[in-house]
Amino acid sequence: MTEHLPPSPCLGICIMDPRTRQCRGCLRTVEEIAAWYEATPAEKRALIVVLAARRAAAEEAKRNA
Repeated sequence: MTEHLPPSPCLGICIMDPRTRQCRGCLRTVEEIAAWYEATPAEKRALIVVLAARRAAAEEAKRNA
């Protein structure tokens, strides 16, 4: 049985923020983007969870700014 591959979190807005060292679109670091291609499905799902938390924290910080 083949394990379902999660879709890439890339949003096509590929601009790296020099302050956070994260892509302004998907919020991944360069290392996370590079590792995506070799990551297992479980590792990809784990990163998607991390990105959701990262996005929520960024939105909360923006609201409190």
